[in-house]
Amino acid sequence: MRAPVYIEPGSPWENPYVESFNGRIRDELLNEEFGSLTEAQVLVEAWRIECNSYRPHSALAGRTPDEYTGSGTPSASQHSHDSWNTKRGPVSPGGR
Repeated sequence: MRAPVYIEPGSPWENPYVESFNGRIRDELLNEEFGSLTEAQVLVEAWRIECNSYRPHSALAGRTPDEYTGSGTPSASQHSHDSWNTKRGPVSPGGR
């Protein structure tokens, strides 16, 4: 395991993976207006389940995080983005 490396504030190019994730979660989830704390909690949990159970990740060779860790049911073949679109999870397009 590598030791943590200090990243200067205002230097997103030094940590592109986290910056990519932050941008994606903001675009897909956090730019929404929530009516209540309960609504926000429900939508964030649905997004988390979708991301971990239904959405393949290129860094995991087209598998979902659940498939990669063995906590989900792996498919017979690797997912593609097209199969993900037809096998959507609990969050509808546009976050609602």
